[in-house]
Amino acid sequence: MTTRRRFLTIIAGAAALPALGPAATASPAPTAAAPARWHGIALGASAEILIAHGDGARLLKRAVGEIRRLEGIFSLYRPESALSRLNREGGLSSPPFELLELLTIAGSIHRRTEGAFDPTIQPLWALHAQCASRGRVPTTAEIAAARARTGWENLRLEAGSVSFRRPAMSLTLNGIAQGYIADRVAAMLRREGVENVLVNAGEITALGGGPDGSGWPVEIAGSKAPPLPLKDLSIATSAPLGTTFDARGRLGHIIDPRSGRPTARQAQVSVIAPSAAVADGLSTAFCLMEKSRIDSTLNSGERAIVMA
Repeated sequence: MTTRRRFLTIIAGAAALPALGPAATASPAPTAAAPARWHGIALGASAEILIAHGDGARLLKRAVGEIRRLEGIFSLYRPESALSRLNREGGLSSPPFELLELLTIAGSIHRRTEGAFDPTIQPLWALHAQCASRGRVPTTAEIAAARARTGWENLRLEAGSVSFRRPAMSLTLNGIAQGYIADRVAAMLRREGVENVLVNAGEITALGGGPDGSGWPVEIAGSKAPPLPLKDLSIATSAPLGTTFDARGRLGHIIDPRSGRPTARQAQVSVIAPSAAVADGLSTAFCLMEKSRIDSTLNSGERAIVMA
């Protein structure tokens, strides 16, 4: 499996601020006082936090602690995470509030995109990854069998539990959880009195106008447009060939739940919205949709930048 998308992020960030998001970079204005800064990993993606605040160092520790706590809920690779337990056991009693909230947001995006966004595709994702490791693509029969273990309508979401209606189902929240974590960390910092912060947990949320008040400059990888001044908004980018199943980089990682195959219609989509979770989920789904349908799906305050 290749991860060209992250490599391009590093190259793009070298001229500004390294490794800020899967397809976006951001940096404070050079004339402003340097914010407190943390760089690390969140849910396997490069992550960054910039805080323009006199108590930035202490607040960074709080923010990183919140990232780690949320990873303990959403990680597919930590066996003790709430998501891993749900996938393993087929149901979860008294799930964390954050899991219920994120699944509610995911359900809304599923409906808005007419099924293009569907976190129950994990069996399909696992099938494609397994077949690619063996140097082949899945057969029609294999895809049909995996699709029988998917379907948002087969997820039962209640106040005190979440469960699957079919055996051997599983969820992936990789198309939305990074944005949600950015939202949660930014909200926590806002409660601490922080007015200027840029949180990148794989997708980016900006509070305030940055150190100089003009907005946090955000660059979209592969775009020739000038940096976007992000102010009290979020941005998320999805690119099917940013991560690929095959070593040659031809089979993108975004699978259409309606066909069971990685048949993207857009090369890269960035979404700007008030919520990073919503931007994250929409950008994932929009890669599978025609431009006219993308435009009709957007709500007030949302914007899509499509690179076909």
